[in-house]
Amino acid sequence: MTRRLILIAYIVFLLLPIYWLVNMSFKTNTEITTTMSIVPIAPTLKNYAEIFTNPTWYGGFRFSLTYVVLNTLISIGVALPAAYAFSRYHFLGDKHLFFWLLTNRMAPPAVFALPFFNLYSAVGLFNTSWAVALAHCIFNVPLAVWILEGFMSGVPREIDETAYIDGYSFPRFFIRIFLPLIASGVGVAAFFCFMFSWVELLFARTLTNNQSISSIMTRTVSAAGIDWGLLSAAGVLTLVPGVLVIWFVRNYIAKGFALGRV
Repeated sequence: MTRRLILIAYIVFLLLPIYWLVNMSFKTNTEITTTMSIVPIAPTLKNYAEIFTNPTWYGGFRFSLTYVVLNTLISIGVALPAAYAFSRYHFLGDKHLFFWLLTNRMAPPAVFALPFFNLYSAVGLFNTSWAVALAHCIFNVPLAVWILEGFMSGVPREIDETAYIDGYSFPRFFIRIFLPLIASGVGVAAFFCFMFSWVELLFARTLTNNQSISSIMTRTVSAAGIDWGLLSAAGVLTLVPGVLVIWFVRNYIAKGFALGRV
C-alpha cells in the first residue's frame, strides 16, 4: 500500500507542471496573474486561436518540424553505415575516432554557433531549414552512431557471413536482413535525434531570423509584460510532436531501453 501511494505521489509530481501548463493555456492573462485556480474560471480558446490564425506562429511550427525531420533522416542515414563500420571492422584509430565523435556531443552549442553562422552565410544557407538541420547533425550523428553501434554489436557476425554465402549483396543484406534486426535501435536513435533537435534553441535562433517555434515563443515578452496564456498554449502545442513520436515508436523504445546502449 505504501509503495502504491509513493508511486501515485511521484506520478502526480511529474504530471503537475504539464497539467498547470494546460490549465494556463485556457486562461486569460488577467486570470493567470490575479487568481490561482485549479481549473479555469472562464475558459477561453483565444490563445489557441491566435496560434492557428497567426502566420508567424503556425509558420514557426511548420519550419521547426521541417528541419527536425530533415535532421532525423540525415542523422540516421549517416549513422547507420558509420555504426556498422565501428561494429564490424577494426582499423587504425577506430577507438579514438569513436571517442572524438562523442566529444562533439559533449561540446556546448555556443562553440559551433559562430563558425556555422559564418559558413552558412557564405554559401547561402542562412535562414533556411537546411542550415539548422545540418548544424544539429554535429550533435545527433555521434549520438545515433553510439546508440546504433551498441545494437549492431549485439547481432552475431555469423548472420553477415551466412548472407554473403547465400549470395546477398551488401545493400540487399543490409536492408532486408540487418535493418529489421536492429529496428529497435533505429527507433531509439530516431527518437533521441528528433527530441534533441526539437528542443534546441541556440542554433535555431543564430542560423535563422527567429523562424523556429522556440524562437517565436520568446517574442511573447513585450512592454506590457509576458503573454502567459499565449506562451502556455504554444508550450502545450510543442509537446504534441514529441508525444506523437513516442506513440509511434513506443515499442521500439521499450525494446531499446531493455536491450540497447541507451
